[in-house]
Amino acid sequence: MIPRLGFFVSIAFSLVAWGVVTMRYIWPRLRGLPQSEALRPILVVHMFRFLGLAFLVPGVVSPQLPLSFAQPAAYGDLAAALLAMLSLVSLTNGASVALAWMFNIWGTFDLLNAFYQAGSAGLIPGQLGATYFIPTFVVPMLLITHVMAFRILLRHRDGAVARERALAA
Repeated sequence: MIPRLGFFVSIAFSLVAWGVVTMRYIWPRLRGLPQSEALRPILVVHMFRFLGLAFLVPGVVSPQLPLSFAQPAAYGDLAAALLAMLSLVSLTNGASVALAWMFNIWGTFDLLNAFYQAGSAGLIPGQLGATYFIPTFVVPMLLITHVMAFRILLRHRDGAVARERALAA
């Protein structure tokens, strides 16, 4: 199999698998929670995005890994992790919604930008070395949790939780 094809097939299968896990096990538990409680586990997961710094560690990645991919991916993930931490800490005050929106927009943009940068830099999957699991296993899960966070933020803004609870009663 062509390495790039295997790479993209791995990402596609991971998206499907994480989608099934999310729809079957995660979303049913989060959808009825108050906004801050529903966002909390998503933010905790994204606090681990500091792992993107591994793209900068010699020996973990190939020396040929393009810096035009590695640096924006690493520092973008670090910024997302910091925004997730700030959002988590602020869940109990009025700034929480604004910070959650900032985190979610930045984090989503960062992941999509990393895919763009990888393509622009001509990244070959083998250059990722030990970090191969990040785009093939972790990033699909992160993208799906960003979609969930958008749903939670939009749903709560529109008062949909109250309507859902009224319908369920």
